[in-house]
Amino acid sequence: MPIITSELVALDVDAGPDKQNVIELLAARMAETGRATNGDGLVEAALARESQSATGLPGGIAIPHCRSPHVDEPTIGFARLAPAVPFGAPDGPADLAFLIAAPESGGAEHMKLLSSLARALVRKDFVEQLRAAGTADEVVALVEGVVSPVPAATAAPATPAPAAPAAEPAPKASIIAITACPTGIAHTYMAADALKLAADRAGVHFTVETQGSSGSTPLSAETIAAADAVIFATDVGVKDKQRFVGKPVIASGVKRAINEPDTMIAEAVAAAKDPQAARVQGDAAAPATENRGGLGWGTRLRQILLTGVSYMIPFVAAGGLLIALGFLFGGYEIANKPAGQSDSLAHIIATTNSLTNLPAGGLMQYLGAVLFTLGGLAFGFLVPALAGYISFAIADRPGIAPGFTAGAVAVTVGGGFIGGIVGGLIAGFAALWIASFKVPQWFRGLMPVVVIPLGASLIVGLSMFLLLGRPLAAVTSGLTHWLGSMSGSSLILLGVILGLMMCFDLGGPVNKAAYSFAAAGLNITDVASLRIMAAVMAAGMVPPLAMALASAVRPRLFTEPERENGRAAWLLGACFISEGAIPFAAADPLRVIPSMMFGGAVTGAMVMAFDVTSKAPHGGIFVFFAIGNLIWFVVAVLVGAVCSAVAVIAAKSAGRSLPPVDTTAALQPAAS
Repeated sequence: MPIITSELVALDVDAGPDKQNVIELLAARMAETGRATNGDGLVEAALARESQSATGLPGGIAIPHCRSPHVDEPTIGFARLAPAVPFGAPDGPADLAFLIAAPESGGAEHMKLLSSLARALVRKDFVEQLRAAGTADEVVALVEGVVSPVPAATAAPATPAPAAPAAEPAPKASIIAITACPTGIAHTYMAADALKLAADRAGVHFTVETQGSSGSTPLSAETIAAADAVIFATDVGVKDKQRFVGKPVIASGVKRAINEPDTMIAEAVAAAKDPQAARVQGDAAAPATENRGGLGWGTRLRQILLTGVSYMIPFVAAGGLLIALGFLFGGYEIANKPAGQSDSLAHIIATTNSLTNLPAGGLMQYLGAVLFTLGGLAFGFLVPALAGYISFAIADRPGIAPGFTAGAVAVTVGGGFIGGIVGGLIAGFAALWIASFKVPQWFRGLMPVVVIPLGASLIVGLSMFLLLGRPLAAVTSGLTHWLGSMSGSSLILLGVILGLMMCFDLGGPVNKAAYSFAAAGLNITDVASLRIMAAVMAAGMVPPLAMALASAVRPRLFTEPERENGRAAWLLGACFISEGAIPFAAADPLRVIPSMMFGGAVTGAMVMAFDVTSKAPHGGIFVFFAIGNLIWFVVAVLVGAVCSAVAVIAAKSAGRSLPPVDTTAALQPAAS
């Protein structure tokens, strides 16, 4: 079926005063010709997309578009308007309007056709031909000329040809970009082409990744590493944003890239030269889910597990802190089960009482019970989130549902944290395997939304229940009992090991492994888990505090940027943000990291030796109310920080007769 017909073309028509009238006109034609099963439903979908961002473009063009269950085949309607109608473009109303309607599960090939039209609208010659067309058939021929695969393969009019490298001067900069819009049909590709044309005019080397419905090739790690700056022209979240951490960034909605491509390219070039420019924030250790072709399986597996852990930690932090606040307001007894009850006191109060029917403990007890219950609910997603995003790291979006299912099964059978890891891996690889099946084109739309989630969920669910559930539960139970039985020197040794792990890579895989071990096993009724949590949090506070102390006591051993980082590290350390020491470790890893590990080991041992506990998984000193033996917790952190500071000062002083050059210069006037 052709994507556009003459019946779907209206030339020089007075559609009405506003864009809703235009959309209604074109939707009605689609319904009359059998291209839409419900014209009103199509209008509603198009207006919903319009409410997210206007679809008017510079040059008198509008491209309202949507996905709809009322459309079975991709369809394009066109109206040449007289008079023109406002669609939100900055330069005035539009006289050329395309309504692009795609099926809700539109396949990649269909999306490529639609994106081809969007990209052609960047070309002035194509737009002028539309204005000059005398008949509906001429418009149909023009549109088919850019969306038909055969002409696109031979003449390729829709995509601007890149300039020959030999004829261009040396690029001023290397810029990369991500473009994405909510539907991924039109603006995504128009923005990409507009930026590319602007980059060509500026002599800038440019590469773009379109995160749209027709798919794209992710930017390679080499391309990202070589880029001087990145442009995010998106109306939705950037997929795998962590790939760009640290790069100067220019961010805007996708429409700005279409309207002001030259300005955005110029801003990106300027940002590349500006050390104060905004930069992409995030955790560089979190892996991308695409483009891993050259990685070994060891690295690949580490990235997969780290993805799960990274997405799990917010559930841990939010849930744990809510539980801690619940204790602060309601007292620790709210975690107990009243005689004859299967639920905690907090759950009973939260579900049976209200602001107009307060419990015996009054308002504070009620608020505490609600917060404790909220925290428990958030904490309950810990293992499912871990498994879900491990699976996501393997199979992308189709792996999320079976991964979360695997995590829920792991909780049900008692497999815990270990079960979540195993279940997430099975779910992800099962989803990836099913996705590799060769299926007819008409069936492809069902694969990511029905077939893959269903098949992978069945595989992992049956595997966990029938084969792996009991062994995993036995391992988890055995580990819990072993930790609970530890005492004396063995408990101190565990504290030393956890302290070393927390300070080894300061937020990297080893650090996260120790933290995840503690957070996943946190149980307010299990003293052993509370000790482990306290040891991990205390040891993680040591590195930034130690570097803050060392840079304050012996500033001549550190550069000015390091001293500035040291001043900020006081607060980071107090908040339990180990990453505050990363700038120091990156500059001098052989001296800094062993020193940090020394202090972390001391702190971990002291926490265990003096029976310090923590009911909160995060927050540092600011969750003091959830820490048992608070005085010894503070002493352990301070002693560890002093030990690390002394060690790093000694290491940096050894063999040095002069301080760093920039510090020496700063001190010369005072010495003369």
